[in-house]
Amino acid sequence: MVWCFVRYFIPTPSGRKRFNVLGAVDALTKEIITVVNETTVNAETVCQLLSKVAAHVGEGAITLVLDNVRYQKCAVVQEYAAALGIELLYLPAYSPHLNLIERLWRFVRKECLYSHYYATFPEFRAALERCLATAHRDHRIQLETLLAWNFQSFHDVQILPV
Repeated sequence: MVWCFVRYFIPTPSGRKRFNVLGAVDALTKEIITVVNETTVNAETVCQLLSKVAAHVGEGAITLVLDNVRYQKCAVVQEYAAALGIELLYLPAYSPHLNLIERLWRFVRKECLYSHYYATFPEFRAALERCLATAHRDHRIQLETLLAWNFQSFHDVQILPV
């Protein structure tokens, strides 16, 4: 139990508005490509992201690493990706540590959400959009280490009994 002689009021956001960010990270340049909305993420939103990724890369091979969310694996998304020449690579279940974008979301939460109060929803949205738009320039060194390709793979490993 905590008490004091002076009453303190800590501001908290009221209500609940949704701000969805679907994103992709260019593994080489660390640029972030996003599609944002305030409604819901579905196959149409994923197709919008695929279009932005294809426009960003231009010519050349594109491989997009995705998790196993149903709206990312549906036939509409797979057909659209094939039409754009994008290869979709799905990660195994329960392996978010293999997806670079999950590391980026952790960085964004640390930069924009933890210990930050935004009085209005537009301030909150602007802070997130600013962070995502400038992270590859302003936080380049952090992103280089955070979004590194240092995954370890095990082939023909002999497991010794304990």
